[in-house]
Amino acid sequence: MRRKLTLLALIWGATVLLMALQKPIFLLYYAEQAAQHSFGEWMQVIWHGLKLDMTVAGYITALPILLTLCTCWIPLSERAGRRLLNGYFGVVSALVALLFAVDLGLYEFWGFRLDSTILIYLSDPKEAAASVDLWTWVRQTLLALLYGALLIAVYRRIVRRYDATRPRPLTALAWSLVLLLVAGLDFLAIRGGVGASVANVSKVCFSSKLFLNHAATNPIFSFLSTLGKQENYADEYPFYTTEELATRFEEIRGNQPATQPADTLLRTPRPNVLFIVLESIGTTVLEGEENGQPVMPHLQALRDEGIYFKNLYANSFRTDRGQIALLSGFPAQTRISLMKLTTKCRELPSIARSMGREGYTTQFIYGGDLNFTNQASYMYATGWQQLYWQKDMSLDAPTSKWGYDDRVVADEVAREVLRHADSEEPFLVGWLTLSSHEPFEVPDQRFENKQANSAAFTDQAVGSLIARLKESPAWENLLVVLVPDHGMPTYHRGTWSETEIHRIPMIWCGGAIRGPQTIEAYGSQIDIAATLLGQLGIDHSDFDYSKDLLDPALPKFGYYTYNEGFVVVDERGESGWDAGSDRTTEGALQEHIAWGRTLLQQTYLDIDRR
Repeated sequence: MRRKLTLLALIWGATVLLMALQKPIFLLYYAEQAAQHSFGEWMQVIWHGLKLDMTVAGYITALPILLTLCTCWIPLSERAGRRLLNGYFGVVSALVALLFAVDLGLYEFWGFRLDSTILIYLSDPKEAAASVDLWTWVRQTLLALLYGALLIAVYRRIVRRYDATRPRPLTALAWSLVLLLVAGLDFLAIRGGVGASVANVSKVCFSSKLFLNHAATNPIFSFLSTLGKQENYADEYPFYTTEELATRFEEIRGNQPATQPADTLLRTPRPNVLFIVLESIGTTVLEGEENGQPVMPHLQALRDEGIYFKNLYANSFRTDRGQIALLSGFPAQTRISLMKLTTKCRELPSIARSMGREGYTTQFIYGGDLNFTNQASYMYATGWQQLYWQKDMSLDAPTSKWGYDDRVVADEVAREVLRHADSEEPFLVGWLTLSSHEPFEVPDQRFENKQANSAAFTDQAVGSLIARLKESPAWENLLVVLVPDHGMPTYHRGTWSETEIHRIPMIWCGGAIRGPQTIEAYGSQIDIAATLLGQLGIDHSDFDYSKDLLDPALPKFGYYTYNEGFVVVDERGESGWDAGSDRTTEGALQEHIAWGRTLLQQTYLDIDRR
């Protein structure tokens, strides 16, 4: 029986060490960010991370404990027992290695450790795979194979110590009690100790530096702990009582009556609108340079000749969340995607629906598959009358992983805009670009940096589109709105924890604007709906969260969420709160934190009611 206990101790101890090994690998993988911290902080990452490593070890050891307890009473040959354990650890090793490799690759793009959010995007594996280039597939596959092989080798060596000896009844009874005690200790490891707080990600958070807390987090636990959660949305973030929340939200809600007329940016009251959503083009990319050359010269020229909103922030980090913030003025969530909850987003307000009520024809164009993340369902439900996407395009052009490239689709957009202009009915045409989406593969090669090169390709496509429209009569009564769906941290190695990564440009141009102007007001994507509709003289009272950035009476601030927290920013600075560590950023303003908590709680309460 001592050999049986030794086997269990080795399984648990080896698992802890194998889980702990993930920490230095993570720090090495993200060496540039890790180098900003001291060796002592690296050691703290490993030390604090052991709490969740032991919890994962408890989960993995549970079945061997049960098997050992059963073999005290049920005969099981040594060969059968080893085969059973080797099969079990083979499955465990494959899953652990796969989750770790996926997490390591995604962190660069997502800025948080793996959780059930990934399942939202795996519902369409083809589209999800399109985000990853060949080298990333090869690299992460090799990593998974190497780490998985190490796990299997260690576990197989331990399983050799399996003892099939069945003790006599009285001895079996005594050892069964011992094994029940071992099971109890294992349960404590799973639970996270004897304290009131059970195992959760916050147990490993030890620093105000988000990267260090992420590095200490076990991605296997992070993923498993979020499965099946967040169905009771109303109780997700209970910061305030119902009465207090209502009072606080009233102070910052967007659909309040204007106290005075907003500035008029347009020279025509009801222009036609071309709304271009630029994939992943944050301000860092717009203002970027490669070898002394601007990455996006055409958009920079449009910025200088048009109306530039310079202090705008994306509400999240993915297209599906950014689209709802842009087109419906609804704040992005932390761990869920509202676009995937089709029954809850049907009645969202939207720019398309509001303009449609005023006689506008509405059409949305995309060179890829609008079924990805339920975009088509959301579009139709919120008032887009016509959708024109890859399945409708029979073009004599190759497709990328995501669909037809921006240069090809720009011609289609121009044709559709000119067709609508000929009808003499007001129109709203939306276009979501795709060429600047990771893995940033485009047919032209201008810059060595892949993201910069893809952004330059999109810039050229948009520039050509605008030049063509300028030469047509349609330009005179056209307002073009250019704004990204989100930023991207990979250009110049930023991270999602940096607020600058979320800063995005919004440019208005076209013959309908009065002239060049820079808008200094702080805001986020949710504020675009009220600002645009306000300029068109269209009622936007159903947009509870969207503030007219040109209304001087409303509080102006940027707001965005990430996997488990939020950041609020205005001219005074930025303030953030992270749920994993339950910490606010250093120097956080209490007013900022109150605004963020109010929006986050109200958002989830709103979702629950729908």
